[in-house]
Amino acid sequence: MKPSFVLRCSNMSNLAAFLASNQLMLRPTRHQTGPFVSTTTCRFQNRSISVKHVRFATPTVAAAPLTETHSMSDIEKAAQEKGVKAPLVVLKKGKARLFKEGQPIVYQGAIDRVVGRPAPVAGDCVMVSDGAQSVFAWGVINPESSVFRVRLMQFEEEARRSPGCCLDVDALIMERLRAACGLRKAIGLPSDQTDVYRLCNSEGDGLSGLIVDVLGDIAVVASSAVWVERHRAAIMELVKSLTGVGCVVWRPNEAMLSLEGADGAAAALGEEREDAAGAAPAGADERAGAVRVRENGVAFLADAGGQKTGFYADQRDNRAAVAALCRGKRVLDLCCYSGGFAVSAAVHGAAAVTAVDSSAAALELAQQNARLNGVEVEFARSDVKDFMATARQEGRAWDVVVLDPPKLAPSKKALARAANKYRGLNASAMALVENGGLLLSCSCSGAMTQSGKFVSILQSAALSSGRQARILRIAGCGMDHPQSPAYPEGNYLTAVLMQLTR
Repeated sequence: MKPSFVLRCSNMSNLAAFLASNQLMLRPTRHQTGPFVSTTTCRFQNRSISVKHVRFATPTVAAAPLTETHSMSDIEKAAQEKGVKAPLVVLKKGKARLFKEGQPIVYQGAIDRVVGRPAPVAGDCVMVSDGAQSVFAWGVINPESSVFRVRLMQFEEEARRSPGCCLDVDALIMERLRAACGLRKAIGLPSDQTDVYRLCNSEGDGLSGLIVDVLGDIAVVASSAVWVERHRAAIMELVKSLTGVGCVVWRPNEAMLSLEGADGAAAALGEEREDAAGAAPAGADERAGAVRVRENGVAFLADAGGQKTGFYADQRDNRAAVAALCRGKRVLDLCCYSGGFAVSAAVHGAAAVTAVDSSAAALELAQQNARLNGVEVEFARSDVKDFMATARQEGRAWDVVVLDPPKLAPSKKALARAANKYRGLNASAMALVENGGLLLSCSCSGAMTQSGKFVSILQSAALSSGRQARILRIAGCGMDHPQSPAYPEGNYLTAVLMQLTR
């Protein structure tokens, strides 16, 4: 049945003018005409509707707004019941489908207008609708950001099931983090063998811009969104109570926050941001530094002030897979950082292990990790390209080689240059693998992983180095790094295990 509308106007001329001013198309069909009333059919927002118009004797009565007799969304009902005056973000015609299907990041170009006064500031809750103003989600807005203009927090169906969290960020954080803890327990984390893991993985856990890693008795919060900064106190207290850690370290991602227009947003937050920082749990940020953790039974010192959140928990399953193949083998770990692959291989019975990194601080931490486990590892401070060139000149080779370089493609624009770098590094690494040996090659560049080109780059490297490659395993992050299928941008790690022959 066609939706019904009521339109009051003075005459047909006024009706036609109103339809034209609102970009509506009049499509007359059979008219049922009485003394004062007639009906017709027109197109409104691409839908066929029935319009009733009333003719008055006074020709000066203007047409009133066209209103649809539809029920409110559950999000609108929640706003009304809670007395929340959330502005409405109306998307452009044809732009809503992507976001209705689950994409959590609304970019500036998808927005037609924002309805409501006063204008929302960074971190405020907003309702989000399609072009017909049919509300389907709510989120947090940041007028300072063009890329992350609105981060969607809850969709209509979930708001119907869980109205208590609707348009209430603190309540939603609590529900999401509790669910995240439940997921980690379901996959066996933490355990007697592993107490370093990711508790919250941003969009993968429904909290875009928030990452939480647990490192033994410390939790590290990586904030990359202004709304996260705004709710700092609540997040820190929840993380501490849910995990039982003794300390929560707050680490803003300055690069991502700059994309958020953090300077302007911080001014908009004003005193509320200062209050949040002041309300942080006692002792937070005071124990940043090395903390002892366990991963698959191997002991490590994780640096809460180091790279990322202090430990690359995303590679846990890949380290275990490689370590299981290293007994009696000679192993080379390139770009070793804190020695995750090298130390794990040594603990699992590798005959000899060499680890290379250009950072003195990283090597010092890796050496401590080797001593912590009572294993011997040869460490070399060098640029990996120089090390591989020298090793090849000396005729050295290893049974297992791990190549895990830092991010080489920070954006899609950098893909072409990064592809050449990956090709060159892998060709050099392949030249150091014994005939029949193994190479684990990794890319932590989201742009490269999402492009799907990494495997073809490895094949090109194999051809240029005169090797034949057989892929044994392609993997990504561990299970504690869940991803949303509606947000492929969250997929960043590719780890390819290959056998190389001549």
